[in-house]
Amino acid sequence: MTDVFRVALSGDFNKADGAPTFPDFDLDPLRDEPNVELRFLESEDTLSGRQLEDFDALILLAHRFARQSVPESGRLTVVARFGVGYDTVDVDACTDAGIALVITPDGVRRPVAVSIMTFMLALTGKLKVKDQLTRQAAAGFAKRSDHMGVGLVGRTLGSLGIGNIGAELYRLAMPFDMKYIAHDPYADKAVAAELGIELVGLEELFRRADVLSVSCPLSEATRHIVNAKHLALMKPTAYLINTARGPIVDQKALTRVLQEGRIAGAGLDVLETEPPDADDPILKLDNVLLAPHALCWTDQCFAGNGAADVRAVLDVMHGREPRGVVNRDILATEGWKRRLADYGSRFGS
Repeated sequence: MTDVFRVALSGDFNKADGAPTFPDFDLDPLRDEPNVELRFLESEDTLSGRQLEDFDALILLAHRFARQSVPESGRLTVVARFGVGYDTVDVDACTDAGIALVITPDGVRRPVAVSIMTFMLALTGKLKVKDQLTRQAAAGFAKRSDHMGVGLVGRTLGSLGIGNIGAELYRLAMPFDMKYIAHDPYADKAVAAELGIELVGLEELFRRADVLSVSCPLSEATRHIVNAKHLALMKPTAYLINTARGPIVDQKALTRVLQEGRIAGAGLDVLETEPPDADDPILKLDNVLLAPHALCWTDQCFAGNGAADVRAVLDVMHGREPRGVVNRDILATEGWKRRLADYGSRFGS
């Protein structure tokens, strides 16, 4: 073993000209560590194990980490994903290799919840059409009473999932005096009770919500959980918001519902295919607000994600258990414990 802790960053953290993709990602805490060596990898859609042979840690942006990404050396100990989604990472491959997969819930909790609020206020306030009316000058002003907004007091805010982001959404919505419902098989009932959230069945969620946010991870269980059957249960005055992952929603079914006016509208920061085809019919609809999987992208969001990843990497280096581990079962394995103890003895705790 060397006395250098080597950290790789996926190549998409740099632009083609070598400039940082996200300048608010502060790497100085790693650069200031005397025993840390940083290296940006070559850009590859799926990382190869060859690239990662001599590294202890990887900070990963959008590139894929698959089974073939696991290096043969066994040195790689932590993959720190920049964000909370990890559908681009083979979790089982990480677990089999004794690699901790870490995400950054603290960095995205508030920014994504704010994104949901942004969609809710813009949709219920009819911001898109009112912007268009204003640009028509007198002719548009003459039609403004035809586009009355929807007040939120007493309306029902629903969420599919009340984890990190879902719970934060309800905290932000407190001043609007809405009713809260949610469906989440893994809900923390104490958190739900604290926030005044009524836990309901899946179909009841779709039936009752005036604004329904998708705030759950993408998995085989949640893929297309927002489908034609469940969309048919929604009120014609209701709005759907998705800031999680596109494939959670059956986009063809949603497009039909929006085209037929069977719900009032939708706010989508994520799509089933990203980027979408230029002729995707959902891009042509007036009752949809769209963002390119970037509505939460702010200086604070990216600074927070970066700080969380840096903290996780430094925790491992100094023999401490990092926060935000997805595959927590490995933390109890003897191999992981030995690795962590070795780092602690070499670099200090």
